[in-house]
Amino acid sequence: MDADSLLEAGLTYDVEGPVATITLHRPDVRNAQTPTMWRALADLGAALPEDVRVVVVKGEGHSFSAGLDRSMLDPANASGEESVAGLLALSDAEVSATIDAYQRGFTFLRDPRFVSIAAVQGYAIGAGFQLALSCDLRVLAHDAQLCMKESALGLVPDLTGTKPLVECVGYARALEICATARMVGADEAVAIGLALTSVPADELDATVADLVGALTAPLVGAVRETKHLLQGAADRSLDEQRRLEREAQTRRFRELAALMGAGRQE
Repeated sequence: MDADSLLEAGLTYDVEGPVATITLHRPDVRNAQTPTMWRALADLGAALPEDVRVVVVKGEGHSFSAGLDRSMLDPANASGEESVAGLLALSDAEVSATIDAYQRGFTFLRDPRFVSIAAVQGYAIGAGFQLALSCDLRVLAHDAQLCMKESALGLVPDLTGTKPLVECVGYARALEICATARMVGADEAVAIGLALTSVPADELDATVADLVGALTAPLVGAVRETKHLLQGAADRSLDEQRRLEREAQTRRFRELAALMGAGRQE
């Protein structure tokens, strides 16, 4: 997608060396999300250059994302834009396929090729919270407020946020956060494992930049292999995990030996 099309979808995108930055850019509505934005995110994810090692997701202005644009739930919405309310006219199979397409705007952030970071300031509500949860790491400003708002609307979280939430905080706490739709502040988020750290808002960008630097310092293969090993570790048996570690380490030995050989030839 070109820059104008992305901006129309409410996004900006920049690649500088090994770092891609995706910015939700609808500050007038606190970066509220739409189906058009989700489809654009999926397209961006599919087109990320192979040499990107870190993807940073952030929001323009004082909020990460206030969640779904409420006009997308209004059956009377005459904007002509694809809406969530429009799902009501579809068959069950069509609803499922459409939500699957929306989810792809979130799932690409788990790709083992890179590490994804959510830089969260202000509100991360509903779809905003789920987008942050889709990232591998979360860095929060002190004013961050996280909320899984869907139950208050009679809905469930369906943009892939439930699995990482349980992985971060456990079943009981995840159920309480989702079912009550309460706000989780930055300090609590750090304490229960939802975020790496919380910093003053004016230090958020610098903190994320330091983290990006640390993540891009090791050889790219080592970070990619490690992310792949860790992602599925909880669901694997010890023997399976041991096998994958051995195979990954063998690949690392081969690559390092090749690099050393190339260095000697120079």
